[in-house]
Amino acid sequence: MDNVYNETTEPQAKPSRRPFGCTLRHLRGWRLPIKALQAILSLLAVICEEIVEGCIKCGGLYFFEFTSCSAFLLSLLILCVYCTDVYETFGEDKVQTVNLWTMRAIAVCFLLASIVLAATISGSAVENAACVFGFLASGAFSAEIIIECFHSRKQNVDGSSENPGNAQSYTENQPLNKQS
Repeated sequence: MDNVYNETTEPQAKPSRRPFGCTLRHLRGWRLPIKALQAILSLLAVICEEIVEGCIKCGGLYFFEFTSCSAFLLSLLILCVYCTDVYETFGEDKVQTVNLWTMRAIAVCFLLASIVLAATISGSAVENAACVFGFLASGAFSAEIIIECFHSRKQNVDGSSENPGNAQSYTENQPLNKQS
């Protein structure tokens, strides 16, 4: 007996395998350079901070160390989420929300840590470099927040309806057969 389904059914296509499950398709446009810049500047701040041989007031340096290391690790974690299948697992909305709140927290903490470090450094070249990279990194995190807010406002303006509210003065809300 012949199987009638052989001619009409097709084998299920296997999903294409990416090397190590990595892709950059979620980091299009401005997002990839800013994410890379955040990670690089955070790493440079950590490296400069670790090279400091001695400190007079070490509290600011320790706070900066914690903040810069945390910022570097969190920026790498978010970068990994964008580049792997985890992005599809969590969904775009959740990833975007977590990214935005994380970037806000990192920007504020990094700026505060850089200010504290600037106030407590002894003036060595390595401490100054760490402070500069801290301010640059906080600027990179802030830049992503500003760009993201700009894009979300633009989408809200572009996506809003041309008839805000239920205004009765518009002709489209008037009955077709007007009774006189």
